[in-house]
Amino acid sequence: MASHTVPPSDSSPVRRRLEWGLVPAVPVPFRKSSIADDAQRAYATWMAAQPVAGVAVWAHTGRGNHLSPEQRRLVLAAWRMALPGKVLIAGASSEEMARDAKNGGADALLAFPRRADPVAYHEALSRDLPIIAFYLYDAAGGVAYDDATLHAILRLPNVIGIKVATLDSVITYQRIAAVLRDHPDRLLITGEDRFLGYSIMMGARGALVGMGSALTDVQARVLASWRDRDHATFSRLTSALDAFGATTFAVPVEGYIRRMLWALAAEGVIPDDACDDPWGPPLPAAEREAVVRAVRDARAARA
Repeated sequence: MASHTVPPSDSSPVRRRLEWGLVPAVPVPFRKSSIADDAQRAYATWMAAQPVAGVAVWAHTGRGNHLSPEQRRLVLAAWRMALPGKVLIAGASSEEMARDAKNGGADALLAFPRRADPVAYHEALSRDLPIIAFYLYDAAGGVAYDDATLHAILRLPNVIGIKVATLDSVITYQRIAAVLRDHPDRLLITGEDRFLGYSIMMGARGALVGMGSALTDVQARVLASWRDRDHATFSRLTSALDAFGATTFAVPVEGYIRRMLWALAAEGVIPDDACDDPWGPPLPAAEREAVVRAVRDARAARA
């Protein structure tokens, strides 16, 4: 992907709307290999009433690199219609996906990791929309960007910040948080489902997480309570979410998408039969029962 000069643009309005906000990376409800349209509509309608800054579609949780172009357009259209006043972020791994996202009404892009010439890749994706860089753990297709690469990406004019999802590497998260201190006008956005509270304590000023696709109000309150220095609420809800994350982001980790759909069904948001993930591993029925219990326990902590 050839490098080019990106004209200066003010991405700060989108950045301001994301600061201290929760952006769920939303899954797509399936029945076998077909999108469950009724569940998709019900989910988007429910999410519109949640305290979110926006949603992210086509991300890893939304299987963006697996969906067909037509499926991606249908998903984007459903969320744009349901959340007209919210920030809509679309995952992108190519300039074609970036163009489709802009044409579909997305406000920003989440740049899937790229090993080859990552700085030029981010520069090219940011031609038309602000972008969020993405540090993703290796097993999910991520790339271990070094500090020099991170600094170069964060200096690009249309980069809002970076979403960090290491899964289980506190040390890596601490390293990236330190890099962000040299870029105070860029957002550190946590994607750490397994240590959400600690990642906020380390400097995140927003969250873009798959776990946020269910129990959404609880996670929004965690961000708000840290911002407002309500440490008692922060501690109580963080403990509940750590337990929920341990259940939903368990081995095999790729099963988390199906588990999050199960959580949505347990919340009564989508039908029980619209929880398939065509690209995920099969999971035993006992795991679904564990997710239902985890949702119930986390719901009790909301009070």
